[in-house]
Amino acid sequence: MKNLVRVGRWHPLHRGVYAAFTGEPPRAAVLWAAVLRAGPRSLLSHETAAETYDLTANPSRLLHVTIPHSQRLEPVRGLVVHRSARDLERIRGPGLPPRTMVEETILDLAQTAANFDEVVALLAKACQRRLTMPVLLRQNLDARPKTRWRAEIREALEDVASGVHSPLERRYLRDVERAHGLPTADRQACAVQNGRVVRRDVRYRRYRVVVELDGAAYHPADRRLADARRDNAAAAHGMVTLRYGWSDVTTRPCQVAAEVAETLRARGWTGQPRRCGPNCQLPRP
Repeated sequence: MKNLVRVGRWHPLHRGVYAAFTGEPPRAAVLWAAVLRAGPRSLLSHETAAETYDLTANPSRLLHVTIPHSQRLEPVRGLVVHRSARDLERIRGPGLPPRTMVEETILDLAQTAANFDEVVALLAKACQRRLTMPVLLRQNLDARPKTRWRAEIREALEDVASGVHSPLERRYLRDVERAHGLPTADRQACAVQNGRVVRRDVRYRRYRVVVELDGAAYHPADRRLADARRDNAAAAHGMVTLRYGWSDVTTRPCQVAAEVAETLRARGWTGQPRRCGPNCQLPRP
């Protein structure tokens, strides 16, 4: 073995772990090397497991592995080692290299998320891509009684199951629609436009009102044109479209609720929006 290393046939990746090829090791080899160095029963986890499920935009610089709590491992450069008292075989996901199942990975990341909007985005993304389902995430959440934001995650999973696809859509549902007693809308409702199936973020079908939500701060020209065409096509079928961004929903939800309520009432809704609290900005009747 020493001769193979000396002549350049093998290249050390970690102590006791070698690449039997030349050149820069591919990412898959780097991940395998981390698992092998961490020892028996170890799993890729956290940000690194999320990478294998394509749930992160960029590969993590540090590699996260989870090992049995009883397993000894000295500090390894480039590895973040998590210890777990759970049976790791029960939380191992499919595929190779060994990794935590996607539901466990998501709940692990929720522990360190900067804010709850990040958690909602992760839950929604995983379910949209059919990597998991809200019911499976709830089952894994039940097995982890000390999970951060436990109650909030359970509530958010109900919203994701109802069609919420982003933190902004959840904010609209919670802070605009529910908080002010607006009718319950259809979410991610399908419609046919110019022979193509499109989805409306929020649709009050009975009143032919659509609310489109976009969290992007900047829209390129082609995106604005596509939005305008969608709105025009909806109008041609008798639909009114209201558009709101992140700042609208997060900083002025009461005013947004008032505008949506006024539009709904103009198209047949006989209800009245309610005040969300003592400081609600809805106009008093």
